[in-house]
Amino acid sequence: MDMLWNGWGDPARATPLPDTVTGLLRDWLGVKPQATALVRLEDITVTGPAPEDAAHRALLSAVGDRADRVRTDAETRIRHTRGKSTPDLLRIRTGDTSEAPAAVVLPDSHDEVAAVLRACAEHRLAVVPFGGGTSVVGGLAPGRRGAFVALDLRHLNRLLDLDPVSRTATLQPGLRAPEAEALLAEHGFTLGHFPQSFEWATIGGFAAARSSGQASAGYGRFDEMVLGLTLATPEGTLDTGRAPRSAAGPDLRQLLLGSEGAFGVITSVTLRVRPVPQVRRYEGWRFASFDEGAAALRRLAQDGPRPTVLRLSDETETLIGLAQPDAIGSGAEQQNAGCLAVVGFEGTEEDTAHRREGAAAVLADCGGTFAGAEPGERWAHGRYSAPYLRDSLLDAGAFAETLETAAFWSRLPGLYTAVREALTGTLTEAGTPPLVMCHISHVYENGASLYFTAVSAQGDDPVAHWTRAKHAANDAILAAGGTITHHHGVGTDHRDWYVREAGDLGVAALCAVKRRLDPGGLLNPGVLLPAD
Repeated sequence: MDMLWNGWGDPARATPLPDTVTGLLRDWLGVKPQATALVRLEDITVTGPAPEDAAHRALLSAVGDRADRVRTDAETRIRHTRGKSTPDLLRIRTGDTSEAPAAVVLPDSHDEVAAVLRACAEHRLAVVPFGGGTSVVGGLAPGRRGAFVALDLRHLNRLLDLDPVSRTATLQPGLRAPEAEALLAEHGFTLGHFPQSFEWATIGGFAAARSSGQASAGYGRFDEMVLGLTLATPEGTLDTGRAPRSAAGPDLRQLLLGSEGAFGVITSVTLRVRPVPQVRRYEGWRFASFDEGAAALRRLAQDGPRPTVLRLSDETETLIGLAQPDAIGSGAEQQNAGCLAVVGFEGTEEDTAHRREGAAAVLADCGGTFAGAEPGERWAHGRYSAPYLRDSLLDAGAFAETLETAAFWSRLPGLYTAVREALTGTLTEAGTPPLVMCHISHVYENGASLYFTAVSAQGDDPVAHWTRAKHAANDAILAAGGTITHHHGVGTDHRDWYVREAGDLGVAALCAVKRRLDPGGLLNPGVLLPAD
């Protein structure tokens, strides 16, 4: 199934907002229903030319002269236009296809990917790798003018190897996460990687953007799971990862992880796998304040025992009930003050019971109150529903968008305040005062992430409103000592701030790598690094 072309996920799962939520939007934020109907897919005209005849023939030859693997029809091009950020959706809902690919090419092997890259280099066509299409940072819209090809990797969707002795698996990049989990489960294993985009994102996308899943406290980030990568480039193939760790020079895996298609196209990933857990238990704890809850999370992250899932909503997110999107508007959270923490444990019966008992003692000692299993189970049930909620908010006339960052523990309070003030101040000045919510969902011994959600009225020009607020928040993140992104990636939205974060010399070094691997500057130009 293809994802909804003008929204998130499965169209059958789209649901209208409860009356309680639409009333809150109206009374608190002045949200009004949209006056204009949405554009229909069949009524959209795709702008931009198809590839020239010689380029089209070269692309066809690269994929074995199969006509269904080089597509230039309007619907396919529309479905590969941009990603799934709120600005992306607002643009496509008006019929704006100004960043549509000239063609969509669907290879089914490493050799075909390499052949497509050679054909594109010969005919000066830019290439944007396309996995699940879930980017929310402009990662699928190249930052320079000209025709480009969307390289859809859905046919590279196989489990290539599983080594139960070493507990490793080699997967192709086009595998969606649920398919990968199903294939691994047949052998008794799991990746344990469950980001909010889980149902639609792909293995290659996880590696290319340094993804982090909701169970990262227990399983680690995706980049920590990667043991090897194969990369196709216009200049040849890179194979990395001969052993779990090595002292043989700088680790090239780390250079390729997070490269977002700017250096090459990932065609296989070798990953650490773990046994499927015997039990999964999720529960809720309440704290009087966000600061008190954050101190409890820090103690668990630093001194243990560490849960598998560990997240904390601030007072506003708890009040609204956003930690359980499927139950939002039920009123349950509004009856309970403070901040909700969701704590989850996965593993063997013995290990889970041991960690759960130890974590409960720490949480209680830090001022937490046990809220039972229901909040945790409700979170687990609705853990992939927030993007659908975002679409429902857009349908109701509201604007909803997210951003994330991370910092060391000592800097986290100042970072939290700075970003909230930047979002609130900028959107209020624009005449659309927002509701700003935040949670911690990824913890480390030395720091944690902050994930913000802003909801407001759309105003006359919602994309322009958000662009100003987003830029203000980006500036605040860097000024407060945070990183410009923790797991969404750089794309084009964060690129200029990533350049500031990395510094002139760091960016020059990366640009030198790109020139060696991609001399024509055709791989996702303007994404991650400035386009030539």
